[in-house]
Amino acid sequence: MSGKDFLGEMADRSNKRVAAARAQESEAALQSRATATQTPPTLRLNAFDVIAELKLRSPAAGELSDKTFNATDQVTAYARGGACAVSVLTEPTEFHGSLADLHRAAETLREFDIPAMRKDFLTDTYQLLEARAAGAGGALVIVTMLTDNAVSEMLACAAELGLFVLLEGFDKDDLERIARLTEHADPATTLAGVNCRDLRNLQVDFARFGPIASQLPAHLRSVAESGISSAEDIGHIVGYGYRLALVGSALMTSDGPEATLRRLIAAGLTFCAEQDSR
Repeated sequence: MSGKDFLGEMADRSNKRVAAARAQESEAALQSRATATQTPPTLRLNAFDVIAELKLRSPAAGELSDKTFNATDQVTAYARGGACAVSVLTEPTEFHGSLADLHRAAETLREFDIPAMRKDFLTDTYQLLEARAAGAGGALVIVTMLTDNAVSEMLACAAELGLFVLLEGFDKDDLERIARLTEHADPATTLAGVNCRDLRNLQVDFARFGPIASQLPAHLRSVAESGISSAEDIGHIVGYGYRLALVGSALMTSDGPEATLRRLIAAGLTFCAEQDSR
């Protein structure tokens, strides 16, 4: 399956979910419900941060949780470990996620004043309303799947709802589009992400972070996504110019996710300080 085929299939499934959801609840009703929910926590960033991910399954790695897994405990460990936000997979077919997972995570994180972020193959602003109604403070938007107009609509809707947005790209063309479409965006609520996973074969190519770094939008904080599991990895991405990392599988498979997260963040802060002192 090619990368375009994979994303196309994900987009088709996403559109079908939107149609089914709209049949159950009108956009106007969802808008009212979303805006009536409590204001989510604000994304607060330091010199280096980690977005920790709750991911029950990966198409590449298979199941990442077992019968003893407790999602609330995992999210709590992320909060205590210092995550600036927690990404929650809501795609049901390949990742076994749901909006219920997002809602539970957001409720848990509210105690720590940390936002939850909806991660999915979003194709419609309706899904941002769903995220806000579930208590999320942010959402991931994959620009590769969307037209410029669709990305702009997502950004405008997110701004109205008070959501931060992680715009994810895979190549230099994606990053050029992100830079152009966010020229007037709020840098406090807009992030530029690079995913080093090859969607043609679902393999991670960590080396991609380096060559593409020159295209990172200078006006946005940049996020390195996928394939990050060690302090050494953190050192590399900091050297390339990334100031956030999205870490999922390494934390999901860790026997001590809180301690692992603390080590990754500490490494990032150390590398940033060393780089700034040169």
